[in-house]
Amino acid sequence: MAALIVAGCGAGASRTAVTFPPETVGPNATVSAAMGPTRSAIVAALAPFQLELTDANRPFRPAETARLAAAPRSVFQVVLPQDPEGGFIVVYEFRDAAAAVDAGNEIAGFLGTGAGKVNFPLDAQHTIRQLGTMLIFYTWAPSTAPDPGSPQIAEALATLGIGFTPPR
Repeated sequence: MAALIVAGCGAGASRTAVTFPPETVGPNATVSAAMGPTRSAIVAALAPFQLELTDANRPFRPAETARLAAAPRSVFQVVLPQDPEGGFIVVYEFRDAAAAVDAGNEIAGFLGTGAGKVNFPLDAQHTIRQLGTMLIFYTWAPSTAPDPGSPQIAEALATLGIGFTPPR
């Protein structure tokens, strides 16, 4: 038996690494027409700060709980001249407002745990807002955000819906 195991690890063994296809950047489900008014509300909240919202031009997926990972989502990006890799806002859609509240509580709780904290810089500031059936998620960190617009995004989003605060 030992000879077979050793032989299997020798010249006959494959030297090619086995990889799996990369995880998709979003679920297969698509968002409904309700995303339009939510996007408009975000644009209106950002307007006093002269911040522009665009559709994200590259995949982006923050650390998320299972409930968020399974939800349909849209990813937007605020134009930040000094931080073209920042400013991502993810909007998750749920079947009803109660499910969005449950997801907001879940992600806030997760972000307060060790498992949640290791996915972000130590000084990360999370904005989690529930607006109807949507959950809006934005994170920035003073240590990694060179653009002065980063905290303004959080300030603008704080005017929308109901907020959730991760425990420290």
